[in-house]
Amino acid sequence: MTTKRLRALVAPVAVTAAILVAAPGAVSAAPGRVALERRLDDVRTAGAIGALAEVRTERGTWRGTSGVAQVGTTRPVRVDGRFRAGSITKTFLATVVLQLVDEGRLRLDDPVQAWLPGAVPNGDRITVRQLLNHTSGLFDYRLTLTLPPDAGFLAYRWRTWTPDEQVARAVANPPTSTEPGTAFSYTNTGYVLLGQIVEKVTGRSYADEIECRILRPLRLRDTSMPGTSPWIPGPHPHGYIPIEGRGLVDFTTMNPSLFGAGGELISTTRDLNHFYAELLGGRLLPKPLLVEMQTPGIPGGRAYGLGLSWRITQCGVRVYGNDGDALAYETWSFTTEDGRRQATVAITPDHDGDPDDAMDAFLNHVFCG
Repeated sequence: MTTKRLRALVAPVAVTAAILVAAPGAVSAAPGRVALERRLDDVRTAGAIGALAEVRTERGTWRGTSGVAQVGTTRPVRVDGRFRAGSITKTFLATVVLQLVDEGRLRLDDPVQAWLPGAVPNGDRITVRQLLNHTSGLFDYRLTLTLPPDAGFLAYRWRTWTPDEQVARAVANPPTSTEPGTAFSYTNTGYVLLGQIVEKVTGRSYADEIECRILRPLRLRDTSMPGTSPWIPGPHPHGYIPIEGRGLVDFTTMNPSLFGAGGELISTTRDLNHFYAELLGGRLLPKPLLVEMQTPGIPGGRAYGLGLSWRITQCGVRVYGNDGDALAYETWSFTTEDGRRQATVAITPDHDGDPDDAMDAFLNHVFCG
């Protein structure tokens, strides 16, 4: 989540739209349409310009939106709108890494040094597993950047970042722990390195591997790895960042290499629900590796495994997935282990309020209602 928020100059217009879709084998009644509309409106009111969601339950599928797609207009958000999914990219990349493990081309306990000699200090003691579960101790390169609301962030808009450059910025700082594998510390640097390792193992870019191993087989036609392309293809809401002295600045188009291998994905609510259903249903990984993915790096520690996180709802149901912060877009995507209930919500934050409590209420309603 973004940590600094400025008051928006323009208040979003309240617009709500919904579409009901019968899921395969589902009864015709949708899952609490009116209540879901109200909950999504609450999320938007709490801190968003626009919001879009897809919920799947035993009763059917609901897709809805709230707010506007662009500040200064009354144009509603489209239910099929695309957005930058941020760190949800990590689950896609982790899935590819684990598929390579399943093929015997890579081991979770391989040291980074074996694949990327000299890339990081202590590379002989940091493993692939520790990169995946954020226990490597590597400093997060994102913390070295100028971030909103500082106007200096705008200089990054069209810049192409290389993985080597991002790693170099990270290792110029001391590690977050003295011994790899002993403490959780979220770091995008680990996923930059994983992207490089995938390229070393396969001879192809991590984006190509995600495309051929996940996007095409699952027919995620509205999901893409944009690389350095600044555009979001297809319909999409505009995203904004707060800049001191300027209020909200439209940051929809930007060079996503800033987010790197752990954050560049563009997707839709429908595609993300389908991806997590297939992943947790065992159709992308064998059971032992899926269990590894669901195992925290530190016993009893943070609810984060190998590119997959989880939360316990107020009714005690554990749901798996991830959330993503791409500054101008924020996304949550979670699924019950049996795949019977799913929710994906994306917002364009207004950087004024805080939607977290309303988002928690939305998810609790879906998974506990």
